[in-house]
Amino acid sequence: MKPASVTIAFSRIPLIAVFCLLSGMMLPGTGHALSSNNIPLDSPVYAYLEKLVSFGLIRSDFRGIRPFSKAEAARLLHEAEVAQADGEGNALSAALIEEARSYVKREYRLREEPGNAPLFAMSPISASRLRYVYFTGVPRNYERLVHDPGGDGVFGIGSGLRPVNPPDATVLQHGSEGTPFLENNEGTVYRRGSNVEFRTSAEAWFTRYLSLLAEPQVNYFENGSSAELRLNKGYLKLGGGPFEIEVGRDANWFGMGTRSAITLTDNARNLDQVKISSPEPISVGFLGALKYAFVLSRLDRTETSAGVREPYFFAGKVSLKPASVVEIGINLGRQFAGPGVDNSFGSFMRGLVGGTDNDNSNSLAGIELRVRIPQLRNTEIYGEFSGEDAAAFWPIVESYVGGFYVPRLTDDGRNDLRFEYFLGNQILYTNGTFPEGYLYRGLPLGDAQGGATQDFFVRYGHWFSPRNVLYLDYLHTDRGRVGRVAGQALEQTNGGRITWNLPLYKCLNMSAMYGWEQVDNFDLVEGVRQVNQTARFDISYRY
Repeated sequence: MKPASVTIAFSRIPLIAVFCLLSGMMLPGTGHALSSNNIPLDSPVYAYLEKLVSFGLIRSDFRGIRPFSKAEAARLLHEAEVAQADGEGNALSAALIEEARSYVKREYRLREEPGNAPLFAMSPISASRLRYVYFTGVPRNYERLVHDPGGDGVFGIGSGLRPVNPPDATVLQHGSEGTPFLENNEGTVYRRGSNVEFRTSAEAWFTRYLSLLAEPQVNYFENGSSAELRLNKGYLKLGGGPFEIEVGRDANWFGMGTRSAITLTDNARNLDQVKISSPEPISVGFLGALKYAFVLSRLDRTETSAGVREPYFFAGKVSLKPASVVEIGINLGRQFAGPGVDNSFGSFMRGLVGGTDNDNSNSLAGIELRVRIPQLRNTEIYGEFSGEDAAAFWPIVESYVGGFYVPRLTDDGRNDLRFEYFLGNQILYTNGTFPEGYLYRGLPLGDAQGGATQDFFVRYGHWFSPRNVLYLDYLHTDRGRVGRVAGQALEQTNGGRITWNLPLYKCLNMSAMYGWEQVDNFDLVEGVRQVNQTARFDISYRY
């Protein structure tokens, strides 16, 4: 498979980009915009901001579009600091603000006066992480037949929005798990035995309008005695505030969940993309505030039984906050066009409606909601509904993510609890036009557990301090309860994971993780039991 290319994406969107750029320049607040690079999706800054929300210090936060730019994090921290100065929060929240500010020093300093940004500045080593992973076991293989009964309704009610299939109708699920306990890892898959990974980031800024980031990654695998060097991230950003264009390779996450999201996550390798987004919220009057992100890329070139496929990929997300305690999101993910399919305008239009056998696309679309309850110490409830197909514009073939987050089990905020559930429809991430499915470099672009799956995740966290945090996780996954065919057994995975983040020295942190799981009826084969263990040790500098 050859690497995805952003050069083709350029030829498809020049007029759109120019229109959006001109529109963005006219949006309110553009004069205070500051270009800044993104915060890695596994950075502790996200947990710091969530905890500050729980104290009521931040009310303008958006969760459904990530990563955050450093300028957006600085905006949220400024909001928290003002509230803290007014007497809200406690000692833990004050320490969180101080620690989080150290990750966004430039952006916090220039927040009020971005015009003071120098003509050129750079940081040769802005963040680094050295990781050691020891893995014993076998990851699950998602390649399997799944029964597709058809005849879908909406929310499990009614039927007939899709034809009823014969009793023996099946689809083929593709992909793999990657590394147990290390899901959502930007496509890095570790092997049995010892693995070493090193990432480091360099940043540069040109006035207030341009920013640049490069993050090379080196991997060494004991099993096979091989090493690889790749560019994990590398992009140029223009703009900021209500409008920004990003060109290059980067991670994305569309969804409210922490472990699960249906449309787009950082589970697979980072996409080469053109992205248009609003790093900071836009006021839309009585409707509240809005954020958006639109990504255009291209997926792998693959040889299938139907011929060569190399589809384009588009993902879009719009989030609206009509009130400080409510966030509403609309998601779209779409494979379309490329070699071997009908690329006519008529086929494209049929694909917009969806649900036909002769269009040239494969779409996911859905809605999501997050509600914060101040009376319950800002406990959050969130959910996502998504359809793999559409009938008369309505998403069908339903998949779900649902969860709750109790950020202050105790009033001091040092204890929290999260529960998250994922149900993937039997044909989620499959398609007849693109038989390889909704994958990139062999891993699902969306939820790491793949389709025809249900999964839940429970996490308890205890905060000794911002840099000293203990997490205890329980994870359970079923495959085969949804869409099982004759000859397959119900596979059940039960596992536990402990993670401890600790300060090491000044700006250096360390993190240790150990996970153990038992898989019964491994890969849906009756009586086969597999035990997997993963140990991870990180030393990081501002990562």
